[in-house]
Amino acid sequence: MTILDRIHSPADLTPLSRDELAALCSEIRARLIDVCSRTGGHIGAGLGVVELTVALHRVFDTPRDLLVWDVGHQAYPHKLLTGRNDRMESLRQEGGLSGFLKRSESEYDAFGAGHAATSISAAYGMAAARDILGDDYKVVAVIGDGSLTSGLAYEALNNAGADDRDFVVVLNDNEMSIAPNVGAISKYLNSVQRNPIYNRIRSAFGEIVDAAPGPLSGVGTLVRKWEESMKSFLTPGVLFEELGFRYFGPIDGHDVGALLETFAAVRDLKGPRLVHVITEKGRGFPAGVHATGEKWHALPPGHDPTTGKQRTASAGNPAYTAVFGKGLAELGEEFPKLVTITAAMPGGTGTGTFARAHPARFFDVGIAEGHAVTFAAGLASRGLQPVVAIYSTFLQRGYDNVVHDVALQSLPVTFAMDRAGLVGEDGETHMGLYDIAYMLAVPGMTVAAPKDGRELVALLRTALDRDAGPFAVRYPRDAVPDTVPHAREVDAVPYGTWEVLRSGRDTAILAVGTMVGQAMGAADRLAAEGIDVTVVNCRFLKPHDEMTLAALISEHRQLLVVEEGTVVNGFGAYLTAIVQKLEPAVRVISHGVPDRIVVAASRARQLAQCGLDVDGLAGRVRALHETEAVAG
Repeated sequence: MTILDRIHSPADLTPLSRDELAALCSEIRARLIDVCSRTGGHIGAGLGVVELTVALHRVFDTPRDLLVWDVGHQAYPHKLLTGRNDRMESLRQEGGLSGFLKRSESEYDAFGAGHAATSISAAYGMAAARDILGDDYKVVAVIGDGSLTSGLAYEALNNAGADDRDFVVVLNDNEMSIAPNVGAISKYLNSVQRNPIYNRIRSAFGEIVDAAPGPLSGVGTLVRKWEESMKSFLTPGVLFEELGFRYFGPIDGHDVGALLETFAAVRDLKGPRLVHVITEKGRGFPAGVHATGEKWHALPPGHDPTTGKQRTASAGNPAYTAVFGKGLAELGEEFPKLVTITAAMPGGTGTGTFARAHPARFFDVGIAEGHAVTFAAGLASRGLQPVVAIYSTFLQRGYDNVVHDVALQSLPVTFAMDRAGLVGEDGETHMGLYDIAYMLAVPGMTVAAPKDGRELVALLRTALDRDAGPFAVRYPRDAVPDTVPHAREVDAVPYGTWEVLRSGRDTAILAVGTMVGQAMGAADRLAAEGIDVTVVNCRFLKPHDEMTLAALISEHRQLLVVEEGTVVNGFGAYLTAIVQKLEPAVRVISHGVPDRIVVAASRARQLAQCGLDVDGLAGRVRALHETEAVAG
């Protein structure tokens, strides 16, 4: 039996020696690499925080003490230590463990999150609640250095640092982006700062010199100024100290002994404290030694753990993301004012292709979606044509900026919303189900969705040709159905037009984006049953095609609007209000993602669960046809 097999809760860490803890860390890494090679997942950050996770659970009394992880990418070792080792093979699978943190999954998951920079705000709220209710426990927030590019983290630091509340922040610095390790002197200062005797003497000495009478009254101020100037010179903690946090670090995040000593000392102090820990992302992953950037931040299932490569190469069509990136780079050759912005996701959004082709016109602003949008507004106000490529789920964080800074000024910013719709194994935190509803609500916003890769490039060209007001294009986490030519061979889509792909005498299916192919498949199946339907590619949701809609209303008594997005306030609801004014006798039926949380499963499975596959659409039309026949 391995040491890890004996760990059923953090309490089982208590009797382990330092050598046993080090061996446990090796076993945790081996377990994560093995599991993620089969399930896929965000492996890099988790491998980097193994020692940190072990130390936190050893020193703090979890779950009584609250441990709040940022995003959840870092929390795979946490899952292993908190009673979920025997279920790790179900990671990111339907009915299995979440790829992120989930309060309903474990009492050790104090706060669920899938978006960056939430941990400090949430943990500070928990600390305040503790004090209001008169409870007594510790609250620790763990945040990665990448998340410190998000404004939310600084809002929380600013608020929490002004309070004297008992509260600990652990900064997991895995890219050295805050500051480099400053060597032996820093290590010496860290050892001094970790010493509980030093901390008691420091506090006591400060109180004495501050209270010194007469000519000695200024000594306390001088001592504190000297101490702060030395720490500012020798450590990267001046920012956090100025924000009101007692700073400790940087600490070697792979030295279990140093971590245990640091957290034991910090735990018994009071007030806001920040521990700066240096870790290596992907530590122990053989493929990670030779990889850079986003290549092994997250891996798909079925990869070789020794190389990081897929065991079976995909022979299918490229993903929409790749088609977007290639098409955008090609359009950049034609449009010299085209600039591209992404929020820490050049690989995830495909914009890395544009960056390589046009580096001077590419901007990665970090995990700062609101800033990305307003930055784009500034660019557009001076005559450039910005394309903001952000996942649908993450653009939610910049919605006020979309409305206030772009739409109200009618600026020509194009929003490329990747991962729109159902996203499969990433689960509920990453679902792109709300962009149709929130973009339709914005005055002057063009909202479009392509039926395939070629139409995606065509819509991008339409947006750049139009250069008037904001333009949003949504596309899925999926492969394109057909090959896509070079962008110069793709014409723009006529603005505001739909495309009638099939004409029939029965129900008309008004399909959005990915649902066009499903609707065509359903139409073929229904035709064999004698049900003749119309299928329309509603590539423009706003503005809609008034002429085509008028023709459909005159020829059909039922319109079934099908969209891969929330049915609440979606395109179906939007179109229902329009049709009701034009012809109240025509019935509009909305068919989309139900008003519930959609959990992790394969994308195909999620589509089937929501009735958005061929079987589901055919069944819905069949039921409508039967109802119509009875009513008629």
